[in-house]
Amino acid sequence: MVPCGPDQVGSAHLPPGWQPPRHRPNQPPAGRLRLQIYLYLGTCLTTFAAGTVGWQPLILGLDDTFWADVDQYWPRGVSYMLAVMAILTAHEAGHFLAARQHRIPATLPFFLPVPVMLTGTLGAVIGMEGSRADRRQLFDIALAGPLAGLAVAVPVLAVGMATGTPGESNPFALPLLGQWLLAAIRPDLSAGQTIAPNALLMAGWVGLLVTGLNMIPISQLDGGHVCHALFGRRSYLVTRAVLLGAIGGIIVFGGYHWVAMVVIITFMGADHPPIRDEGRPLDRWRQALGLASCLIPIVTFMPEPLRLP
Repeated sequence: MVPCGPDQVGSAHLPPGWQPPRHRPNQPPAGRLRLQIYLYLGTCLTTFAAGTVGWQPLILGLDDTFWADVDQYWPRGVSYMLAVMAILTAHEAGHFLAARQHRIPATLPFFLPVPVMLTGTLGAVIGMEGSRADRRQLFDIALAGPLAGLAVAVPVLAVGMATGTPGESNPFALPLLGQWLLAAIRPDLSAGQTIAPNALLMAGWVGLLVTGLNMIPISQLDGGHVCHALFGRRSYLVTRAVLLGAIGGIIVFGGYHWVAMVVIITFMGADHPPIRDEGRPLDRWRQALGLASCLIPIVTFMPEPLRLP
């Protein structure tokens, strides 16, 4: 055997004139691409199921009435699936295209299906070599996703509100942005009235929920990236304050449904990992936009997304 170094392939045992295949750095491995396709199709299935059954806390495959619901409500399932997938795709496309523009290696998105037919999805993520980005590049990549997602989610939510049927109750709470939109779009609603869940309303609701969670300034969430880009190494002061505030809020207000997320973030690390060129500050325009983006989780995050009886 001929030992093979970095630039050798044992050419003594190969036919004359043989050339190694050209490396394609932007081409994802076949196994990863298959996984991404399966996850995408799985998320289409679970979001279709969620819309079909009317966003109920049921587990796919364990509800005896599911096929009866499909026969009657499949158009609602298709509408919800298309709308929520468009929002998630826009969000991840924002990250991916910004990363490509800055030549930071990034994967195509991994969509996250869940079998519980409440929302049908936990959103989507991309893999990125963030350590190769400087603060300006990190800022652009992190904020591009939420802004692109909101650009689709807000109009979808508005149409859902405009065309929805008034109702006396809705178990899905609206964040501040949703409440402002509802007041502006549906002044015909009397005090205490809301809009009954429909496909576009719920897709927009999921879009705001995902954006609000992602923009919390902690760890490697989008908000954590933006925070680190804004404040550099001092960002740990913000992230630790947010973590302590979240723990305190859970204890004081009894928000125990957020314990799992806090535990996951704690194990991931609340502080942002180092990046390239930590000393390069943001320009004034990015600083202003970054500070303004700190309002996004305030107007889109829902401490109590569900008002269960």
